[in-house]
Order: sequence, then C-alpha cells, then structure tokens
Amino acid sequence: MSLRSTGSVLVVSLWSLTVVLGQNGWNVTYSTQSICALKGSTVEMSCSYTFPSGTVTSTFWFTRKDADWNPVNLSDDPDYRGRVTYRSDEKNRHTLIITDLRESDSAEYKFILITDQPGRRWFVIPGVTLYVTGLQVDVTGGDIKTLTCNTTCPLTGNPTYIWYKNGQQIDESSPHQYKDPVYSKCEDSFSCSVKGHEDPHSPTVCVQSVYCSRVTYTQRRICVLKGSSVDIFCTYVGRYYVTSSLWFSPKQSGRWRDKLIPEDLTTDPGYAGRVEYPDQGRRKYRGLFTLRITDLREEDSAEYRFTFKTDKFEWGHSLPGTSLTVTDLQVKMTPATVTEGQNVTLTCITSCPLTDNPTYIWYKKTVTSIKASGQSYSITNIRSEDSGEYYCEVRNGRGSMNSSALMVTVAGKQTSVLTASVEITVVVLVLILCLSGFIWFRRKNDSKSPSSDKRNTINTEDNGQNFHPDPNRDTYTALNMRTRSPDYDTLESVHPGTNSDMYSSLNMTTRSPDYDTLKSVRPLSDTNTQINTEPSDYEN
Repeated sequence: MSLRSTGSVLVVSLWSLTVVLGQNGWNVTYSTQSICALKGSTVEMSCSYTFPSGTVTSTFWFTRKDADWNPVNLSDDPDYRGRVTYRSDEKNRHTLIITDLRESDSAEYKFILITDQPGRRWFVIPGVTLYVTGLQVDVTGGDIKTLTCNTTCPLTGNPTYIWYKNGQQIDESSPHQYKDPVYSKCEDSFSCSVKGHEDPHSPTVCVQSVYCSRVTYTQRRICVLKGSSVDIFCTYVGRYYVTSSLWFSPKQSGRWRDKLIPEDLTTDPGYAGRVEYPDQGRRKYRGLFTLRITDLREEDSAEYRFTFKTDKFEWGHSLPGTSLTVTDLQVKMTPATVTEGQNVTLTCITSCPLTDNPTYIWYKKTVTSIKASGQSYSITNIRSEDSGEYYCEVRNGRGSMNSSALMVTVAGKQTSVLTASVEITVVVLVLILCLSGFIWFRRKNDSKSPSSDKRNTINTEDNGQNFHPDPNRDTYTALNMRTRSPDYDTLESVHPGTNSDMYSSLNMTTRSPDYDTLKSVRPLSDTNTQINTEPSDYEN
C-alpha cells in the first residue's frame, strides 16, 4: 500500500496484490483485496475487466442491493451522495474514488459490468474490502508515559506522524510513538496526524487527567450555500478561564503583519461587516465558542481555527479546525439537448454535499404549484408543452435559496438523414414517372392527329386501278374542308351509319369523262364503312 497526496486529502492506493476472477471469457482483475484508509481522507480502488462479446452499456460499483436484489449504484446511494467519482480509460480500467471517508464506509466494494447481450450482467465476489480508521492517541506506562498514534488497521508505507501539544505542532517522527518521555503530572493535551494530511487528526487527549486544556470542533467539514450564513462551533474544556479569544483562517496569512501570528477575522477587510462572535466577552473555562459569517461568498471557502489565551498559557495555532466550503446552486439537465418523447432528468447540483439535511423542491416558472421534491426531477416522455424555465429551491436549518433558472427547450422529433434522403428519392421518382407517362400519353394522342398520322391519307394507284382500303388500318379520319375548289361541289356531308366505323362515303352524281375508266368498288368484307357508288354511272 502507498500513501499519496491529492490536494489536501489522503489518497490510499494498494497494488501489491492482484485478484483475477471470472469464467467463460469474463474476467475482473482487482488491484487489491483490501484497503486501510484514514477517516476523512480520499481512497481510490480500481479494477480492469475483459468480456467475450457485445458492447458495455454500464459499469459501476456497489456495496448493497435493493429490495429486488438489484445492485445499487454508489453514485445513487444517499449515503455516498456527492462523495463518489468514477474514472475509466480505453484499456477497460475502472477506478472508484470516495472522498471524505467515514467509518460507516467500511464495506466490501464490488464492480459490476453490464453489456448489451441478454442476461450478461456480471460482477465478481469477493470485491475489495475497505477499512476506514481514525487516529487515536493511546497513553500507557507509569510515571513516564508512552504516547502511541494508533489505527484500527495497519497503515503500511512507513508514514510520518506529526504530534501536537496544546494545539501547537511540536514533533515529527516515522514511528507511531512519540519519542520524548511524558511525565504523569503533565497537564498538557496531545494529538497526532499523518504528515501531509493533517486534517484527519486524532482527538485531543489528556495525559494526567480529564481536566487538561482541549479544543474540539463540532464539525470538521461544512458545506453551505452562497449567500447564506454559517455558524462554526468549537468546545473548550480546561482548568483556566479564557481571557481572550479569536478566530482566524490560515488562508489569510498573507495579509498578516507576522505570518506566525494569526490575526482576528473581524479585522480582515475581506470579512468586514460579515463576521461576529455571539459569545465573545464571556469568561469561561468550559463551553461553546461560535464563529458566525453572514452573506457567504465562494471565496470564503477556507479552514477556520480557534485560539485563546488564559492567565497561564496560550492555545496553539497548528491544530486543524473546521473546513468550510461555500457552493453555488445550479440545475443540470441530462441529456443536454431534448427531443420530444425522451426521458429527461433535472438535477440540483452543488460542489459539495450540503450539511443540515437539505430539502429540495422543484418549480417551473409561470406555474405556481410545486412540480416535485428531491435533488433530481425526472420527466418521462417529455412533450413540447413541458418547455419552460425550471429551478430548484433548497431549504435547511439555515434558510432557503433558489437556483438560477434553466431553460428547457423541447425540440420536435427529427427525421434521420437517411429517412429524409429516401423520402426525397421516392418523390423524385414519382414525379419522373408521372412526367414520363404524361409525355407518352401526349405523344400517343398527337400521333393520331391528321397532320401526323400517315395512315389517315387515302392512297390510290396512279394507274387508275380499283381503290382497296387496308383492312388492317385502325381509324380513318374524315376531311372537313372549310374552303374547297368548285370541282368538289359534288361532295356531300358524311353521315356514318350506326354500325359503321370511321369511313366516309362518296356519293358521286356527276363525273368527268376523265374518270370513265373507273369500275365499281367492291364492298368491304368487315364492318368498316363502305364507299357507296351508283353502278350504272361507274361502268365502262
């Protein structure tokens, strides 16, 4: 196991042991079987996995199952809210990160892999066992006492321990025992921490009796909303009355006249008019001391410590106090863009888990009634009328605050590019077919007109032989002459019979001697209209 720094927290990672479990191509390789981590620190545990086929649809870690025996994703578990982060890479390596560890986080953590193959949900037992431990100073011996900084599980990697006496750092040592002898009549208090990660220090203990001077902070971490107010408490217990006290922040040490001597927050221009000590001026050797900051700003995020003076000694400045985080309130929408018919989740997010058991309430502008409660608000099968501005309200013992509104715009269902291309192609083909049919029909009709159909002419032989219409011809068109030569005055109007087709009759009453050679026309054999003549007039 090794200890490494991430910001101001302790990250514990182990890689000395590899566990490979699985079957039929399914394998999960854990980096270790167990981890021992300090309370208040950050831990990382990781694994890599392989699977035979399909696509991974979901991966997460869990410690328990719900009533239906389904694993509960740690990121959805209320006990881990705001403290869990997942990290993965392209090599199928997945890492779980838990911050601000609590002793209740001690559990077995299992990784689950879900693919798109039916029934192919896989997890491995056992997983990684996490032990969360605090630091405790144990006092042993007779007249000369021995101080030991102990944990409930072994921290390997040879960490360096820091020792505090009456709130002031006095020593560093690699062994977990304080190197100097401590006599039994000592009225001082002691505490220890791990170097580089002093925040999760041990509780302060007395060597001789319970009446030594001690300062205990009620909350080690506080997360509050921007614009609200906060009260930070600590309790002093000792033999001597407090003559003066103040609160300070090491973050502001750059403004101090002497960086080793803390200055009162009430004199800091950055806190002007926003800091007060409700119980200042009271002489007491036991009780609560309070720091109140109003109209909180994000730059107020810092560590705050308490120090005091008595007639006999001064409390030190080194022992970590309470860390304050000031967060804004925002609404996040998943997915980022919304199409009608989708499921949408709105989440009220902060940069840290809010203290004091907050209550979340959801509103939609222009709607007076409450839409929902809870940190997340889900809308199933969203419709266009669901469009609008949504915001969340957070209520706790310190008051209430509204987030800025998020505009939710629901777009209509979009047709895919492929579908649109197919539809356009079909329309174009239909238009082409219709146009082709129209042109073909037009040409067919035009082919039947007198000016274009050569079949509509009456052919005779130049040698004066009998005229025989072609029986295979379809339609013969009658000539409608608007003007004519006097030579055609003998022609009469055509009146086809009921059974006739489209052949016109010639009724010759007179003729020129030039036509004496014409003989009688033989009647047609089919139902076509005959050319009627008078036999006596057409005989030679």
